[in-house]
Amino acid sequence: MSSFKKLSPFYNLAIFYFSVSFILRIVLIFHPITQSSFNFLESLKIFGLGLLSDFFVFLIASVFLWLYLIFLSESKYNKPYGYIILGFLGLLLLYVASGKSIFDEYGGALPRIVLIFIGLKTILFTAFLLLPKYRTKLRFWLYSFVVFLYVLLILQNGLSEYFFWNEFGVKYNFIAVNYLIYTNEVIGNIMQSYPVIPLFSALFLVSGIVTYFIVKRSKNYLNEIPSFTEKVKISGVYWLLFVISLAAIPTLAKTENSKNVFVNELQSNGLYKFYLAFENNKLDYFKFYKTLPNQEAFSILKKQFPTISGENTIQKISSDSVESHKNVVLITIESLSADFMKTYGNQENITPFLDSLSQKSLQFTNLYAAGNRTVRGLEAVTLCLPPTAGESVVKREDNKNKFSTGSVFKQKGYNVKFMYGGDAFFDNMQDFYSGNGYQIVDKSSFSPEEITFSNVWGVCDEDMYNKAIKVMNAEAGQNKPFFNHIMTVSNHRPFTYPNNKIDIPGDIKSRDGGVKYTDYALKKFFDMARKQPWFNNTVFVIVADHCASSAGKTELPLDKYRIPAFIYTPNEKPEKCNKLMSQIDLMPTLFGLLHFDYDSKFFGQDVLKPSYKPRAFIATYQDLGLIKDNVLTILSPKQEVKQFALRLNSKDSVSSDFQVEYDEMPLKKHNMDLVNETISYYQSASFLLKEKKYQK
Repeated sequence: MSSFKKLSPFYNLAIFYFSVSFILRIVLIFHPITQSSFNFLESLKIFGLGLLSDFFVFLIASVFLWLYLIFLSESKYNKPYGYIILGFLGLLLLYVASGKSIFDEYGGALPRIVLIFIGLKTILFTAFLLLPKYRTKLRFWLYSFVVFLYVLLILQNGLSEYFFWNEFGVKYNFIAVNYLIYTNEVIGNIMQSYPVIPLFSALFLVSGIVTYFIVKRSKNYLNEIPSFTEKVKISGVYWLLFVISLAAIPTLAKTENSKNVFVNELQSNGLYKFYLAFENNKLDYFKFYKTLPNQEAFSILKKQFPTISGENTIQKISSDSVESHKNVVLITIESLSADFMKTYGNQENITPFLDSLSQKSLQFTNLYAAGNRTVRGLEAVTLCLPPTAGESVVKREDNKNKFSTGSVFKQKGYNVKFMYGGDAFFDNMQDFYSGNGYQIVDKSSFSPEEITFSNVWGVCDEDMYNKAIKVMNAEAGQNKPFFNHIMTVSNHRPFTYPNNKIDIPGDIKSRDGGVKYTDYALKKFFDMARKQPWFNNTVFVIVADHCASSAGKTELPLDKYRIPAFIYTPNEKPEKCNKLMSQIDLMPTLFGLLHFDYDSKFFGQDVLKPSYKPRAFIATYQDLGLIKDNVLTILSPKQEVKQFALRLNSKDSVSSDFQVEYDEMPLKKHNMDLVNETISYYQSASFLLKEKKYQK
C-alpha cells in the first residue's frame, strides 16, 4: 500500500467536508437574509481563507477517526494478549458499573456515557476475539459505521448552519450554545417548524450513499492494516498537522475583520464559531474590554446621574405629587419588531389592534431593545440596567435578590407575578423571577380544560390571557394593587396558533400570521379586561422583548433593535414621546407617571423629566453599544472600540417620528467623550453586578 493510500480514510472524508462547506457558502451567499454583495477580495476571503480554516478544523475534528484507525490490529487478538485485554476490559466495566468510579464524582450523565462506551467496547472485542471467521466482516461493518457517523455529522452540521443562518443571519453564536441546554424546546421547535421526517429520511439516505463511495475508495486501509511502524509514521504526520491546526485556526479567525459582517460570517468556520461561543458565554468585562479607572468611570456616570456619589448608582427619586397605586400590567411581546406596525411603514395590516391602541396611549416612538433575545428584554424591563457582556443576568448563577421593578412594586404593597405560557424553566426564567420575589404562573399552573391550543413553546396567547384575567380577578379581591408581568409566546417559530381566528391559517406557519394572531389575542385580552371592575384602575405597559431578526451588515444594525412601546391608561389623553430612549427606561418612566418616591439603583431613567439626556443601549452578548448624538459607539472584546456616524435613510411613506433605517458610517477619528461615556455605563454596570452591589 502506497504512503498516500494509507491516508485514504482521512482525505476522502476531508474532500467530502470541503465540498459541503463550499456548497453551504454558495447557498448562504444567495440566501435572502444575506443583504450584501461581495467584491473579488471579499469573495477570496470567503472561499480561500474560509476553506483553509475548514481544512484545519477538519484535522482537529478527525482526532476520533485517528484514534479508531490507530487501534485496528490483528495481533492484539493473538493468545495470550487477546484474553488479557478482554480481562482488563471486563474489570474496567465492573469498576465503572460499581457506582464508585472517578466518573461518578463528576455526576450527571458522564458515568452512564462511560459505562455504555466501555460496555460496547467489551462486547465488540469479545466478538472479534471469539469469532475469528467473522472478524473481517465485523471490522468492515464497524469501519463503515464510523465513516457513516462522520458523514452524517458533516451533513447534519451543514443543515444546522443553514437553518441557524435562516433564523439569525449568522454562523453559530452564543444562542446555539443555549440551544444545547434547552433541547426539549429546541427539538420541539424544529419538529414543528420544518418537515423533519422527510428531511432526516433524505439526510440518512444521502449519508448512506456517500458512505458507500467513501468506504469503497478507502477500504484498502482494512485490507492491508498498517504495521506498527507505519502507524507511528501516520501518527507523526497527523499530530504535526494537529499542532499546526491549533495555532492556525485562531490566526485565520483574526482575518475575519471586514467592515461587512456578512463577509466575516461567511468566511468563518461554524464549528470553531460554536467553540468560541461556548468558551465566551461568560465574559469578564474587566478582562476583555476597554476600561477606565473605576473612580473615573463613576465620575463620568455622575454627569448622567447628578445625585449619585462614590461607586454606586443610588438616587433619591421623589415626586411633588401624591403616589398613585394603580394596578400595572406589563406585557412583553415576543419578537415584535417596530416595522411590523403600520406607523413604522408596514402595509400588511398585521397589527390592527396595536396600531389602534398606540393612538390612545403614551407612545414611545424612538425606543431601542437592549438585545436580540428574550432574556435580554426581560432583563431590561426587570433590572433596568445596560446589557452587560456575556450571558444575560437572567441566566447567571448570581441572579437573585437584585434591585428590580418587582422589588419597587413590593415596597409599595403590590402583589407581584410573572406570567408565561410556556415552561418557566426555559431560559432560567423560573429561577430568576422566583429568586427576585415574583410569584410564577406558567404552563404548569394551567388545568387541562384551560388549554385550547399549545405548541412546543407553550399555550397560545389567548389561553395565557384567559388565565391572566382569572388571576387578576382573584387578586382584585385582596384589597392590594397588583403588578403582573406577562410574557407572550405565539409570535415565535414555528408560528402555529389556533385556526379560524385570523385570515391567515395557523398551520401554514408564517411569521405574518404569528404577528397577526399575537395582535388578535391582545385585542381579546383588552376586550375581556374592559369588562372587569379593576380595568379603569389599571395601567397597561406594552413593549416588545426584541426584534424578529438581528441580522445585518454591521455588528449592531439599528433597525434590528427598534421596537414599539407604549403605556395605555384608560381615560387618559394620548401623547407621543419622540425622545431617543432605551428599553431600560420604560419602567422608571412608568414609576414617574405613578409619582413613586423610592431609592433607585436603576440605570434606566424617567424620560419625561427635563433632566433626561437621550441615549440608548443596544448589544449582542459581546458587542456593547451606545447610541447618542447621532453616533453609535461599540465596545468589543480585546479592548476594541468602534464608532459610526448615523445617517438617516428616510422612507417617504413613513412619518419622521417613525423612521428606523440608518446608514452606519465608520468614524476615522473617535469622539473620546462618547467612548468614555460608553465605557462608564458598561464598566460601572459590570462592576456593580460583579461586586454584588446591585442587590435590593
